[in-house]
Amino acid sequence: MPIVTSTIKGQIVIPAEIRARFKIKKGTKVNVYDDGERIIVEPISDDPIQEGRGMLKTKGMILRALMADRKKEAEL
Repeated sequence: MPIVTSTIKGQIVIPAEIRARFKIKKGTKVNVYDDGERIIVEPISDDPIQEGRGMLKTKGMILRALMADRKKEAEL
């Protein structure tokens, strides 16, 4: 775990490997908050919809289940 030092203004440098992993570049906005015992720095996505795309990978199972449900209802 890298150790960083804050400046007199409270600024810190996020290590390069962490910036790369979280795609933090010049101009990236971050949320900074505390959870009572630690400080959390969380990058804000440029496009939250694109960022969330694919996080619920169902491989079409939900759509197939919905279509089967609709077909079953139509038969009644």
